[in-house]
Amino acid sequence: MQKIFFLISCVALLLGTILQPACRHELAPLPFGPVDPLDTVVVIPEVIDLTGRPCSADTVYFGNQILPMLVSNCGMSGCHSVQSHKEGVITTDYANIMKQIRAFNLSQSKIYTSVITTNLGDRMPPPPAAALTTEQKNLLKKWIEQGALNNTCNENYGKCDTINLSYTTHIQPLVSGKCQGCHSTGNPGGGIKLTTYAEVKASAQTGKFYGSIAYLPGISKMPQNGTRLSACQTSKVKAWINAGMKQ
Repeated sequence: MQKIFFLISCVALLLGTILQPACRHELAPLPFGPVDPLDTVVVIPEVIDLTGRPCSADTVYFGNQILPMLVSNCGMSGCHSVQSHKEGVITTDYANIMKQIRAFNLSQSKIYTSVITTNLGDRMPPPPAAALTTEQKNLLKKWIEQGALNNTCNENYGKCDTINLSYTTHIQPLVSGKCQGCHSTGNPGGGIKLTTYAEVKASAQTGKFYGSIAYLPGISKMPQNGTRLSACQTSKVKAWINAGMKQ
């Protein structure tokens, strides 16, 4: 009789050991990353991007550098947008821009001569808008000298670094190329200026700066008339804001 009880006890203990893990209700790890405090949307981890071609430091790319610069500084409403086409000039696409550009020939490229002239009556963008920076003029010059190609590259080929970002190194060049043409001196779009760190930070704190480039509901999509920022560029802005907007 004792042997029977002993046998039953062993079987019960064995079954309990086998079945115990199946009865636990442990929380499975979330499939995505942490919740973004800015827009409460679950952040999907970055996927390595191997599309297109990697950028070369020796080449100026129309799609990445020239088009955003001309759209931002010249292609706004009232100037050289498709709707306004002031003086018949449109600077929002390659075909129309090339009507004012002669490959390999700076002096015959009207857009270039207009941005470098010191005659304020002929300068583009016209006052009170700020003139293009020396760096922007040099980009346009180099692009024309390289043949004014309709080229593009993947700025984040193989990676998307969102660690330890600063305004000066990472955000300011993005704002300068894609935002300041409409949001600088004179009559800034929406009454919002984005010419200084303080102005960009103030806009970011309201949620509008990130919301506009991320196409969040209820916020105007930016850049207006321009190409939407890439997923990596948007992620960089988000990471910079979340990290405290380092200057």
